Amino acid sequence: SKVAWLPDSFGFSWQLPQLFQQAGIEYFVTGKLHWNDSTKFPFGAFWWQSPDGTKLFSVMSPPNVAGVMDTNPITMVNYALDWEKQTGLTDVFWLPGVGDHGGGPSRDMWQVKYCWQNSDFFPKITTTTALEYLTKIKTKLLDKPETIPTWQDELYLEFHRGCYTTHADQKSQNRRCEGLLYEAELWSSLANIISQYSYPKLELEKAWKRVLLNQFHDILPGTSIPQVFVDANQTWDSVQQVTQQIIEEALGAIASQIDFSKIPQKNAKPILIFNSLNWKRSNVVRHSVDSKNWQVYNIEGDLLPSQITFDHQLCFLAENIPSIGYQVFWLCDQENLELLTEAQPKNHQEFVLENTNLKIIINPKTGEIDSLFDKINQKEIMQSAGNQLQFFEDKGQYWDAWNIDPNYAQYPLPNALLKSIEILESGPIRQLIRVIKQFNQSEFCQDYCLEINSSILKIITQVNWQETHVLVKATFPVTLESDEIFYEIPCSAIARSTRPKTAAEKAKWEVPALQWADLSDIRQNYGVSLINDSKYGYDSQPNQLRLTLLRSSIWPDPQADQGLHQFTYAIYPHLGNWQTAKTVQKAYELNRPLQVFIPSVNFNQSKDTDKILLPSAYQFLKFNADNLCLMAFKQAESDPKNWVLRVYEYEGKTAELALENNLNLAIAEWMNLLEKTIKSETIINPWKIISFRLAIQ
Repeated sequence: SKVAWLPDSFGFSWQLPQLFQQAGIEYFVTGKLHWNDSTKFPFGAFWWQSPDGTKLFSVMSPPNVAGVMDTNPITMVNYALDWEKQTGLTDVFWLPGVGDHGGGPSRDMWQVKYCWQNSDFFPKITTTTALEYLTKIKTKLLDKPETIPTWQDELYLEFHRGCYTTHADQKSQNRRCEGLLYEAELWSSLANIISQYSYPKLELEKAWKRVLLNQFHDILPGTSIPQVFVDANQTWDSVQQVTQQIIEEALGAIASQIDFSKIPQKNAKPILIFNSLNWKRSNVVRHSVDSKNWQVYNIEGDLLPSQITFDHQLCFLAENIPSIGYQVFWLCDQENLELLTEAQPKNHQEFVLENTNLKIIINPKTGEIDSLFDKINQKEIMQSAGNQLQFFEDKGQYWDAWNIDPNYAQYPLPNALLKSIEILESGPIRQLIRVIKQFNQSEFCQDYCLEINSSILKIITQVNWQETHVLVKATFPVTLESDEIFYEIPCSAIARSTRPKTAAEKAKWEVPALQWADLSDIRQNYGVSLINDSKYGYDSQPNQLRLTLLRSSIWPDPQADQGLHQFTYAIYPHLGNWQTAKTVQKAYELNRPLQVFIPSVNFNQSKDTDKILLPSAYQFLKFNADNLCLMAFKQAESDPKNWVLRVYEYEGKTAELALENNLNLAIAEWMNLLEKTIKSETIINPWKIISFRLAIQ
């Protein structure tokens, strides 16, 4: 297809021109921004330019009214005059039809057209294809290229702002399935290269198509009827089952190639920690155990600090896990409890979390954050109560599931009441304070979690949500101030104003983002990132970040969001801005935790001197540039002996691609998203998405 035809998506990411162009698309058409509730989109035909500089010829199609585009001559002529005023073009296209429910032009519409198409009074009407029309007007406009305006921003729809939050289960499942598919492709590719593991191409393709189907604009936004979500949830479940099985089998195939001969103790069992991200990382991992007698050793045989958590998990710090790689640790079940530090709650009323980086004080009466203190930089982060849950009446304008009430802030509801607060863990690896709050018929259970050596406070949340027409946000008022805030969008970041002046800026009172938002104060050279694992709606002020957690529409699904929810968000104070603080990496680490794998086969392999086994720690792939993020590593569509590696630049600066690997792979050519050869470059430009074909040398 040469035309991206998206009449009814609820706004469009700034990166779409690049994605479209890399898929061989030359034109983009939508009419959805006619639905704006505050401003009129200024252009009819324009260049839409993405952050990397890619330009795509784009057109705003005619507006529809209640899903119907009739052939009323007065309506058509008025639109034609407006189009000519915007573009200077006398050729205008019209899309007759009953749009909702898939209907094309009706018999009545064609009869009206026949009655007046031969009139000298009205414009001439001809039928054409989208591609023919777009090619014609683009050619005309290129005669005077200075007349084609350029739009360098997202196409934000000033409407349907509730879609970032409604039906939180769909957002959570989507985020999880995207991550599982990435890991399934990655580990099965690596397993195929180093062993006889068969790459599950058919299963992966089916799983991807199921996820893409559920990204339809009334499923993922949560705006469908109840039965749709019954079907969608079955689809999400099937994708998770397939991908988890693929990952388990692929990790098992890799584990079968590892040398486990260096056992630190007689009864030790190996535990493999896999890192699917393309940078070295150190994170706390947890593994279920059946007793309190487990100890953890590293590959040198050194005993590591660990703790048993309140929910019977063995918790330890896995340090310096290689990029796209693994490391072996050893578990030993012994009665030597002197070396094991168990998480024992403190018997006093000071609710404090503290490690070498942060000290957090939780208010015993409210369960909110009284203080978040950066010990290294000697800086208090919270201006007032942090993680305050703010509730608002939200009856919506109309189209309940789609829209947040624009005046919701004028209808605050009482705060949740604290039911209990207790220290659950205070060990050397992880500290945890549990807060339980009640709001009407709903209950929030939030665990403030601080891990060893970490600068991130996690808020692990479980909610039994039983409200209707209520919106809840988590609020963080900070001791910083900035005129703009950065949000993650696909393969890039976007700056939005915290002090809106224009009507278009003021209309962005609820905005979409992916894994993080960051407010950094240039004068203080300091910032705060708000990271999440499944949420998409944010708002901000010059000294405040807010994450929208839940809402509760009742139409078209009367039970939308009723029931149990689990999600995590985290506050990350840091020196410098989001680039220097590596917020992108921290967000990926929250969303894609280290994989714990226990080999199920006999790990004491026979001493076959002819077989070269992998060592106890191994790095499959690494990029020398630290501002590149791996998007995919998969088998090529056209040749099972070739592999496709896809990356993007995520800090807005250039990067040189230097690929290190222990797989005997070399870059054969640069490719587009359709895996067709393109011109090779020496550097990767800011915000660029690049694919490569790798071949075994």
